[in-house]
Amino acid sequence: MFLVGLSGGIASGKSTVVAVLRELGCAVIDADVIARQVVQPHLKAHQQIVQHFGTEILLENGEINREALGTIIFSQPEKRQLLNSITHPEIQKEMLKQILKYFVLGYRYVILDIPLLFETNRLTKFMKYTVLVYCSPRAQLSRLMQRNGLSQEEAEARIRSQLPLDEKRRFATHIIDNSGERESTRRQVLRLHSHLEDSLDFLWARLAAGTVVAGLGGLMYLLLRHFSS
Repeated sequence: MFLVGLSGGIASGKSTVVAVLRELGCAVIDADVIARQVVQPHLKAHQQIVQHFGTEILLENGEINREALGTIIFSQPEKRQLLNSITHPEIQKEMLKQILKYFVLGYRYVILDIPLLFETNRLTKFMKYTVLVYCSPRAQLSRLMQRNGLSQEEAEARIRSQLPLDEKRRFATHIIDNSGERESTRRQVLRLHSHLEDSLDFLWARLAAGTVVAGLGGLMYLLLRHFSS
């Protein structure tokens, strides 16, 4: 099994690509979903966030108000770095657990959906391939303003908080161009999936693992026959 890092930019259409991958039966680990899980009340990350950002960023039920926290970190880079230092270790622990689960289940490869994959650059060394969901800067700005109800100034500030998509292109091994119609994006994802499925990377490791599993299965069968006879 090998790992594939998937990233994009805010409003570049990464969720569209992930939806197609899930339809194809791919194993996808969503860092954003995990990020919400690890900051639930009474967990370590939640307590640290409240300690550093104050109770003003909490909802009435004690959960973190992501919109209020987002406003702070998008305007203050040092606060964003602080938040990342709190949440990233917890997110990575949970991702590792899920990777091991998919390995045991025998998946060919696992997609790690990580929004800031290229910004942090700490996890790219573990990826066999990296995939960028790209769209033109004009499309990105327009989609973000429409999706989040933001002014142009607010949307531009959020886009500036990430590496420009054109810069991220230099780091990705595969590009999914989501500037056009959804069907065009879907065809690109299908081609990528076919390429990954046909890859011979780590074939020797898969054969060795299969041999070990088959050997253990045969041993268990013989032991069961021996004790049942």
